Amino acid sequence: MTETKFTPRVFSGIQPSGDLHLGNYLGAIKRFVSMQDEAFETIYCMVDLHAITVWQEPEKLKHNTRELAAGFIASGISPDKSILINQSQVPEHAQLGWIFNCVARMGWMGRMTQFKDKAGKNAEAASLGLFGYPALMAADILIYHATHVPVGEDQKQHLELTRDIAAKFNHDYGVDFFPITEPVIEGAATRIMSLRDGSKKMSKSDPSDASRINMTDDADTIAKKIRKAKTDPDALPSEAEGLENRPEARNLVNIYAALNDQTVDRVLADVGGHQFGTFKPLLAELAVAKLAPISDEMARLMADPAEIDRILAKGAGQAREITAPILKKTYEIVGMVG
Repeated sequence: MTETKFTPRVFSGIQPSGDLHLGNYLGAIKRFVSMQDEAFETIYCMVDLHAITVWQEPEKLKHNTRELAAGFIASGISPDKSILINQSQVPEHAQLGWIFNCVARMGWMGRMTQFKDKAGKNAEAASLGLFGYPALMAADILIYHATHVPVGEDQKQHLELTRDIAAKFNHDYGVDFFPITEPVIEGAATRIMSLRDGSKKMSKSDPSDASRINMTDDADTIAKKIRKAKTDPDALPSEAEGLENRPEARNLVNIYAALNDQTVDRVLADVGGHQFGTFKPLLAELAVAKLAPISDEMARLMADPAEIDRILAKGAGQAREITAPILKKTYEIVGMVG
């Protein structure tokens, strides 16, 4: 069997669940922006079909989808460089998702730790969609024949499932049709932690707004949250090894490094030996410089939702030029008539 040469193509998406925060930006969106200028076609998605695996208030979901699109664009994702889409506007995602429901095995799905985390103790009350959505995630990626996916550490297991589904489909039908997608995990801050507890991931579900920097926060709020972020009494070390067992210190240094496109060691070479009373103002100044313009641009975009809708409709049309032929060929391989 001849090995297929796939177009270098990146796909990734974020759920429009509201309250976009610094963890989303540094863990994903900032990397999305940089990949636009590399040797890839780039496709970025508001995955609203995934969002409804748990109950969503309809008007809030519409708002959150537009706000996430505004966050993408304000952060530097250009509709002229990337295809920017709302998942439900490209029906081939769900159609290939059904095929992959039939390829994936129950045992594979049952091992997904995110289902266990989200369903909790009463898993039988969870939606079937919440259990099966990793197969739809695989379809999101493979309907574009995406070769690379930038992911956070918490999504690695789902990408491994995507690879398993692609390999099983190719094996079962004797084809080399779907690529074995590669994860892209890099940078100082693939996992941003709470500003109030360095052992917990930054999250919109934390009851304390001070635990996170929201992408809609203004300059004063950003600076205030950095100043009040939890630290420890010791000076910063001069090397990364000195951050062991210092989760809050490690988190703030990671944030600085990621915002300033530096390694942790480079940051510590500059600030090692300083107390947090010196470092926090530096971090606050940097965070305001990088993030406040994004917040301002998001507000401008959200004042014109029709423009956001126009951008997403254009993206859906571009996306379907890729997805429709891939779905048609998939149906032919499976043996569907039509």
